[in-house]
Amino acid sequence: MIEAFHHPGQAASIGDHTMPMEKFQLVADRVAGLDGVRLLRPEPVTRTDLLRVHTDNYIRAIETGKPRPLAESQKFPWVPGLYESVRLTNGAVAAAASSALSHGIAAAVASGFHHSCAEHGEGFCTFNGLVVALEKLYRAGALRTAAVLDLDLHYGNGTAQLIQDRPWIRQLSVYGNDYWNNVCFRDVTEKKHPDGPNHLSVALPAGTDGPQLLEVLEQNLPWLLQPRPPDLVLFQAGADPLRDDPYSPLNLGAADLEARDRHVFSFFRRHGVPVAWTLAGGYTRPVEKVVAVHLGTFRAALDVHGR
Repeated sequence: MIEAFHHPGQAASIGDHTMPMEKFQLVADRVAGLDGVRLLRPEPVTRTDLLRVHTDNYIRAIETGKPRPLAESQKFPWVPGLYESVRLTNGAVAAAASSALSHGIAAAVASGFHHSCAEHGEGFCTFNGLVVALEKLYRAGALRTAAVLDLDLHYGNGTAQLIQDRPWIRQLSVYGNDYWNNVCFRDVTEKKHPDGPNHLSVALPAGTDGPQLLEVLEQNLPWLLQPRPPDLVLFQAGADPLRDDPYSPLNLGAADLEARDRHVFSFFRRHGVPVAWTLAGGYTRPVEKVVAVHLGTFRAALDVHGR
């Protein structure tokens, strides 16, 4: 049984926006009826949890809306209730991470917010739920090492920055659009950022198809197992690499992304590494196309881990 965590309060009322906030409830509604999935409500993370990763000044800006430029550094309008919604979103990631340690697999029907940095937000990302969740478990003694596999279309720059002084976390980011300084770069032939000893990026050339993506994963996933397998992997299962996505230069259909996810789950199960995944980006219209990709991730997980 896969535990999936979602709370209706995760969706802040930001109005009509590129980021389809409604997708999370739509996915939750669909998975609630899936055999082999148990939908649960998470608790919000605490201010203490957030302060391990983000500055007090930035947290207060998201809470109060002041100063407004900082409160809107994630590129969508600040609204009352944003702080509480993101605490729930991060709570879903933390709950899924904890569940995966116990059961081997779990899902957060929520974003990982991989662009957010310690002192500001970027790219529709407020608090970095990936690092917040891992820090929470690390401080509790629930794990010693962890990894982030980021297969969102965009490079996970915020996570890379945040783990520079956290050598117990590794990140592999396989991306088709570069991302740096709150700007998306469609051309991945020119690096916009440095790698480090615990964060590795692999750029996918424009036109990359399903077999090519699987080959890249085959070549690079073993890096996350060095020098020894992590206690947990957080997997950003992006829907935005889809060829229909307005940001995607890749040639990947929904079936290709489901095959990607099945490959990931199979790889880590073979190596005995628990995985919790998040619903990373996806901006295709109508939103049902995005929902379909996220449901494919659930199918892939159920195929590998059973019902």
